[in-house]
Amino acid sequence: MRKNNKKEKITKVEKFVYLLAFVLVVFMPVTIVFSKATLSQINFEVEKKKALIEEQEKNNDSLAMTIDELASLAKIQQVAQAEGLSYNNANIKVVQDK
Repeated sequence: MRKNNKKEKITKVEKFVYLLAFVLVVFMPVTIVFSKATLSQINFEVEKKKALIEEQEKNNDSLAMTIDELASLAKIQQVAQAEGLSYNNANIKVVQDK
């Protein structure tokens, strides 16, 4: 009996499959880490923007309160008196829609 010492040849398809498996094993963890790092950075930027929005909303509320204070009847009468104007109820006319 004689042994066959023939080497089995690897086909091109098998080479491709091995190469593909190697590439997946090497690059998938790198891709996952990169995507998680990018996601983390984006979340950080979102939180910064939320903080800026909250600060601007507080500023807007403060300005709205200032507008309400300046538009009050007492403030208008105070400014009118400071400018030399007087309140005469007889000169007020009411206009109504029918």
